[in-house]
Amino acid sequence: MDGTADGLVSRAARELAPRADELIADVARCLRAEVAELWADPELARMTSENIAEHVVGVLTGLESGLDPGTLEPPPADVERARRLARRGIPVTAMLRAHRLAEGVLLDGLLAELPRLTDDPELVDALARRLLALSTRYVDRIAEQGVLAFQEERDRRLQRRLSLVNEAGLRVGTALDIARTTQELADLATEDFADLVTVDLLDSVVRGHDRPAAERFLLRRVAQGTYAADGGPEPAVKGQGLHRCPDGSPTARALATGQPTRHTAADRATLVVPLTARGTTLGVARFSRHRHPARFDDEDLLLAQEIAARAAVAVDNACRYTHARATALTLQRSLLPRHTAEQSAAEVACRYLPADGRAGVGGDWYDVIPLSGARVALVVGDVVGHGIHAAATMGRLRTAVRTLADIDLPPDELLTHLDDVVVRLSAEAATDPDPGPGFDLGPGPGFDLGPDPAGDLGATCLYAVYDPVAGRCCLARAGHVLPTLVHRDGSAGLLDLPPGPPLGLGGLPFEAVEADLPEGSLLALYTDGLLEGHDHDVEEGLAALREALGRPAASLEAACDTVLQALLPTDRPHDDVALLLARPRTLGADRVAVWELEPDPAAVAPARAGVARQLTAWGVEELAFAAELVVSELVTNAIRYGRPPVRLRLILPRPPDRPGDDPARAVLCEVSDAGGAVPHLRRARTFDEGGRGLLLVAQLAARWGTRHARLGKTVWAELAETGPAGLPDLSAGL
Repeated sequence: MDGTADGLVSRAARELAPRADELIADVARCLRAEVAELWADPELARMTSENIAEHVVGVLTGLESGLDPGTLEPPPADVERARRLARRGIPVTAMLRAHRLAEGVLLDGLLAELPRLTDDPELVDALARRLLALSTRYVDRIAEQGVLAFQEERDRRLQRRLSLVNEAGLRVGTALDIARTTQELADLATEDFADLVTVDLLDSVVRGHDRPAAERFLLRRVAQGTYAADGGPEPAVKGQGLHRCPDGSPTARALATGQPTRHTAADRATLVVPLTARGTTLGVARFSRHRHPARFDDEDLLLAQEIAARAAVAVDNACRYTHARATALTLQRSLLPRHTAEQSAAEVACRYLPADGRAGVGGDWYDVIPLSGARVALVVGDVVGHGIHAAATMGRLRTAVRTLADIDLPPDELLTHLDDVVVRLSAEAATDPDPGPGFDLGPGPGFDLGPDPAGDLGATCLYAVYDPVAGRCCLARAGHVLPTLVHRDGSAGLLDLPPGPPLGLGGLPFEAVEADLPEGSLLALYTDGLLEGHDHDVEEGLAALREALGRPAASLEAACDTVLQALLPTDRPHDDVALLLARPRTLGADRVAVWELEPDPAAVAPARAGVARQLTAWGVEELAFAAELVVSELVTNAIRYGRPPVRLRLILPRPPDRPGDDPARAVLCEVSDAGGAVPHLRRARTFDEGGRGLLLVAQLAARWGTRHARLGKTVWAELAETGPAGLPDLSAGL
């Protein structure tokens, strides 16, 4: 084209330049009407307006200077605007339409100037084609650069989102804890996705699926995360309070339909995504943007749903684990003694600590069992494994121990019978065709249910019987850790006991030993979880235990706390722990009376008289009537059916004036002989001359029974001020 045409184009641009503001306003009105998404938020609207002005002014200036618009560089903000459009989720077609529409408005303005500059139709037509070619080259150039910047930002954004989804799989659900899992979701999302994240779970989900919901949409705030100005997530402001979700709200719609909801206000954009796992809606995650309240686009929605889906599985796992652990812990605590049984042989204090969340509930247990003759049995055991199966096995073994202790078996014989019980339980579990449903947590860490129900069971146990009359303790162990004895001077050491095989092996012997326990000493029984730790081995644990037990303590309860604080600095040890401390008491000669009786019926009367005098001396003469009847019957049976020597023993377990004692007092009556025949309670028929003696003993005594010794037996009865038959009424009837 000759210079005249170029000069006319330059003159047209020069004539139009004073009205550039009008052209800019026309372009803006056109784009607002045709491409409204460019004004989706104030920040984007400002950028679009500035971009229009830069393009219009730049094109007019270039044409006026005679430059080829195809060689003009677009404004630097144009590329950033394309990237922002990609970040806002606005399609690239909107940007291309805006370029074409703006081109049309500017061409109309330039073409309108040409007839005033020349009346040659051919020249006007040539100039029009020239302007179309120039504008097309300019629009193509800026469109190409914009599309490249847009695509680069989209690719970067897609890569970031894929990375965020992958990071969610790694960072959310690292522990089977509801609060921690939901907080991990909130912290992750506030780093680069939202400014404020809250996680609300249905109260019925937190409390347990088996509990009915008080209200349909009763939610519990379990996690919250906010974005700090310095670029990192602020510490969470956790709220455990309940709140109700109003009907018709976005949260209620998300809970009811299981579908996400979006809404944008002037200063905030919000996305509510339900947390759904395994077909159950657990709650909602609420994402908000207020620093730059750009709406959540479809890609944001897909990203939030993907993160929420992964988090929901982790939350469901944590809920299932929490509820299963609570069930197992409740079962275990129900199987452990809530309070130690009342007895006078020793002062005792006990502790049980469950293992941490990953190990789960274990099978450790302790027990304090009153025995005849004012004796007491101290038991500590440990079932191999963790979980509800270990807790259930522990309960069965504890019941078996109490049953065997009730028949007064020596420690070694008791462990032999207990070993048989474990062998039978293992055989039953191995032959069970249906061990029951498993507990599947899906991917990630699982809940340990303990030993495989179809596998072998194993356990260890330490059983000790302390006799306060003799001041001696008989102990036997089945693969259990050695107990520790603390002497009155504070020195501590392990009691040397034969090891004994763990329970469940079968066919191997156990051996019992006796040890003196002077009054004022301290016997500590425990499981291996107390000695083993993450930061020390067993030997270091034993040293720390001896040092802790040697410290002065105000009470046994305080001593227990001291031991646990010294060996277990956290409340959640890696293995469960059972601890039993016993401070033995001795019964002096002033509280024990013994008579050696001749095997002659004539010895019954002197025995009755001696018992009455002794009870009067002890200040419990109100028990004399019942005691004389019981002694008469038991001594008569020993003389008639037993073998000499015959011995009568009375024991006063606690002084009647000891402060803090139960006002109900008791006396133990024992008759021993060398015979092996055991008396049995039976119902006498109407015309039978005998058979009513033991029935009378059972009515008068609070408890009675028989225990075997290596030579002979002992029949005993416990007489209390208030017995099962009501002594005053019974004595009056006789």
